[in-house]
Order: sequence, then structure tokens, then C-alpha cells
Amino acid sequence: MTDDQKQIRLAEVGGRIRKVREDRGLNLHELARLSGISASALSLIETGKRDLRVSSLYRIANALRIGPGDLLDDQAVKPSTDEIGRSESYDLGDYT
Repeated sequence: MTDDQKQIRLAEVGGRIRKVREDRGLNLHELARLSGISASALSLIETGKRDLRVSSLYRIANALRIGPGDLLDDQAVKPSTDEIGRSESYDLGDYT
């Protein structure tokens, strides 16, 4: 894999993370609290400027309530039919 291909892949995964986060109604700081990853690190991951570790991928996916493979797959992540998908469905009080 060339450096250009790697950068494209990182940007694709980061874009998926951002899309799911926004679809869930979470801002960057809320996802940071839920995942335990700093907002600045998440920003770099979402823009494809930081290589994502597997452990971080699992933490982000868990916080977004999806499987880690969904962030690697190029198909859109769809919320379940009983999922509200808004930040009020998350208990952020435990993370402050």
C-alpha cells in the first residue's frame, strides 16, 4: 500500500466515524467523553491525519454503539429501528 492509498483509507474511516457521530447527534467533545479519547485526537482521526489504533477503533465503535467493522466497511451504518439516535439517549453524566 502506498502512502497515498494509506491516507485515502484513513480519511475514509475518519469520515465514517464523523458521519456516525453526527447521525447519533453527538458532538466531538461528547464522543471524547464516551470513548475516553481526547477531542483533539478524535479530530485528527476524523480528518484522516492520525492513524487509528485497533484499541481506539473499538473504543470509538463502542461509544457509537456499533461494531468496529462497521467503521471499516464502506457501506453506510444504519441505526436500528428502536434506536433514537440523539445525544439525549446517551448518559453523559457518568463521563463528566
